[in-house]
Amino acid sequence: MLYSHVLVAIDLIDECRAVADHAKALAKALDAKLTLLHVVEPLAMAYGGDVPMDLSMLQQQQFEQARERMALFASEYGLPEDQLQIAFGHPRQEIHRVATDQQCDLIVVGSHGRHGLALLLGSTANDVLHGAPCDVIAVRLAKKKKA
Repeated sequence: MLYSHVLVAIDLIDECRAVADHAKALAKALDAKLTLLHVVEPLAMAYGGDVPMDLSMLQQQQFEQARERMALFASEYGLPEDQLQIAFGHPRQEIHRVATDQQCDLIVVGSHGRHGLALLLGSTANDVLHGAPCDVIAVRLAKKKKA
């Protein structure tokens, strides 16, 4: 079999449905197991590390929101709880860790297709590709139309 376990990394915004749908269709076509992963980043990382306040309450709220959204995905995609993962840390590292721990042979991520300065500043899809323990597919996300 080409792939037997597909890991899809989602960020729980509306755009991630296209990525999850693509991964689900791929897993179904390959008769592979599908695992959904969301990584909650430490808030201190988002603000450069030195934050003069306690962010633990906000971090806990992030986890609760992630659990609620993942439960919604579980019901919509018909996935059991053991195929849903929420990790805490840097996305690239956690995606690689879960892929290794779960013995996944394919990672599916979303890509906004940025280039130039936006690419230099980094993207999760590009970050995941480098050093991944298995193959990676980046699903192009549609650009939002300006109103």
